[in-house]
Amino acid sequence: MMLNLFSVFDPSTGLFSLNWFSMMAFLLLPTPFWKTPSKLTSIMMNVYMKIMKEIIMHIKTSKPTILMVSMFSYLLMINILGLIPYVFTTSAHLSVSLAIALTMWTSLMMYGWLNSTNKMFIHLVPLGTPKPLMPFMVMIESISNVIRPGSLAVRLTANMIAGHLLMSLLGNNLISNFPLMMMMMWLFMGLLVFELAVAFIQSYVFMTLSTLYSSEI
Repeated sequence: MMLNLFSVFDPSTGLFSLNWFSMMAFLLLPTPFWKTPSKLTSIMMNVYMKIMKEIIMHIKTSKPTILMVSMFSYLLMINILGLIPYVFTTSAHLSVSLAIALTMWTSLMMYGWLNSTNKMFIHLVPLGTPKPLMPFMVMIESISNVIRPGSLAVRLTANMIAGHLLMSLLGNNLISNFPLMMMMMWLFMGLLVFELAVAFIQSYVFMTLSTLYSSEI
């Protein structure tokens, strides 16, 4: 039963499997989507503008806004694509989310230590720390800094897996009872709406935490 339950997250489903192709599905969008501002494009642009204002409010600069908004839109796209039947959920795999988090964290650390070395050292010792505790605070802050990409990746992966597992569990138990499945369809609709909200929230949380981490540079 557990094997069947987790089989929806198995990327190896055949020799010519296109599961990972959902990460590049945005390339299939028609050209007018990029040129003609439709209602959906206008809504997304308004969302992006609000997000950019919030990023600038956190870090007092507009330099990383394009990077953060692009990461938000990419995560949102693959999260929502994972809710479509028979489409592989790439963000539910730690290999994908950890790769994104590690890339972001490594680039921020390299930029910070190469261009703002003194400021990076300052963040290792909080203001007002007694001198005897400073070595321990440096160790604690260093460890917390190192585990940041792991916490980002696990948070995204766990939240994307949870809803999918619940829907798979309910679907597997109700598939043999068609009348009961029709009666419980309202529950599946509610779970789908909930998963849409989770897809947006997790993309926003990932982007916001990355922005807060970059504010220390």
